[in-house]
Amino acid sequence: MSKHEHGHHHQSHAAVSKRLKRAEGHLRSILTMIEEGRTCLDIAQQLHAVEKAVCQAKRTLIQDHIDHCLEHAVEGLNGGEHGALEEFKQITKYL
Repeated sequence: MSKHEHGHHHQSHAAVSKRLKRAEGHLRSILTMIEEGRTCLDIAQQLHAVEKAVCQAKRTLIQDHIDHCLEHAVEGLNGGEHGALEEFKQITKYL
């Protein structure tokens, strides 16, 4: 395991973990809904909610990585290259 893979934590990781644990519980409840024969519309609505929660967790993780890991990697760059990083950070908000 490389240094980057082990012990790599950011402030957002706790929030991402909490969001994913909530989604995990939500998925279990959806499985119960299926077993109970709930309507496809009800199940689809709940799946959509879980999907949004997972996407938000992913977005938070990626933006945190950009804000911290990439920021440190390019600290020594000149202004023009820093501008490209700022533009990249802005566009990732549309993930």
